[in-house]
Amino acid sequence: MRAGGKGTGGKGPGKGVGARGKGAGASASGRGGRPPAAGAPRGKRPSHDERRRAAARPAEGEARTPRPARPIQPKEAPKPTRAEVKAETAEVLSTGVQQLVVTPDENEMRIDRFLEARFPQLSFSHIQRIVRKGELRVDGKRADSKDRLATGQTVRIPPLKLEKQAERPRSAKADADTIGFLRSITLYEDDDVMVLNKPAGLAVQGGSGTTRHVDKMLEALTGKDGQKPRLVHRLDKDTAGCLVIAKSRFAAATLAKTFRSRSARKVYWALVYHVPRVKQGRISTYLAREEAYDGDQRMAVAQHGEEGAMHAVTYYAVVETAAQKLAWLSLKPVTGRTHQLRAHAAHIGHPIIGDPKYFDIENWELPGGIQNKLHLLARRIVIPHPRGKGTIDVSAPLPPHMRQSWNLLGFEDERYDPIVDAPDE
Repeated sequence: MRAGGKGTGGKGPGKGVGARGKGAGASASGRGGRPPAAGAPRGKRPSHDERRRAAARPAEGEARTPRPARPIQPKEAPKPTRAEVKAETAEVLSTGVQQLVVTPDENEMRIDRFLEARFPQLSFSHIQRIVRKGELRVDGKRADSKDRLATGQTVRIPPLKLEKQAERPRSAKADADTIGFLRSITLYEDDDVMVLNKPAGLAVQGGSGTTRHVDKMLEALTGKDGQKPRLVHRLDKDTAGCLVIAKSRFAAATLAKTFRSRSARKVYWALVYHVPRVKQGRISTYLAREEAYDGDQRMAVAQHGEEGAMHAVTYYAVVETAAQKLAWLSLKPVTGRTHQLRAHAAHIGHPIIGDPKYFDIENWELPGGIQNKLHLLARRIVIPHPRGKGTIDVSAPLPPHMRQSWNLLGFEDERYDPIVDAPDE
């Protein structure tokens, strides 16, 4: 056995005789190297990789060989935006009759909403006019604006005079103000659904001369994918209360089926003329549109089989009364016809206070302190969540003019509402 620990027989350099290191026989510049020139910096010997890279560098004055350029991959043409598609479609439609095929995303969409989505330049009255005149056909047949479309159906569109919308930059401040307003009237919200407390006097959709409405305001909430929240049902302009909004395409389709299948339970509150003799009852009639002398639309009770007549059912219950002159009614519509509650209340002889279309009691004076505004509130909405996450149950407070009337008449809005026991069909 060799002694001396890490000597000449060891695996690594040691401190014994013959070991290379900083001892005798070793140069200051490293293994077998020449001493550095005077004034040269002393340092560590470059590694093998460093020497190889240095050798690869071109000498001074020598041209550098350019690296071969990577082949440029051709970029895919960007897909047209929805706005560009609509603009192109509008330009084509103005030249003549066209046939549009219903896409899967448009399956079960109402005809009027189909037109609104395809042609945002069209006014509501224009849509109703071309449908009423029979200029729009679905698979060659006349259709009503409320009819549902199916994937693959062909919709015949007549030549349309579409007004070009001026491309104005969106105002960040205006959008922020709109979003702030919508948030201030939001009663419920999650990833799929919003329920707004719509004020009385605010239109839900645009029309002739109507530029400020909920549908327009929802554009401020348009996401990065270009999708904006969508209306799934309507309230009259002068009706306050719960308005359901779908925040996704899936939620819109699911909620549309919910309202169509009458799975949504709705409760309205109204202040009406005099007190119904029957405290709880059911109103069942047929309603049809009629044109008023001023060109405005209203609904009238019709007979079964008449053109445009649709069955309408409403349950009502008297909650409280005021000196047999006024009554607080709770109403549960089973169907969802235009102006259904207002027309039904007038039909039984108890029109809603402040209703400019259906209040027809002659020589009746409005009690002092009660404002001449429509006293109708969409009080409560109960719907199954579109993704099966339980039930959405939301109630809206009384609007200011109805709160004033309730306080004046001594009505307590926290009392039991008997309409909850009414059937849902």
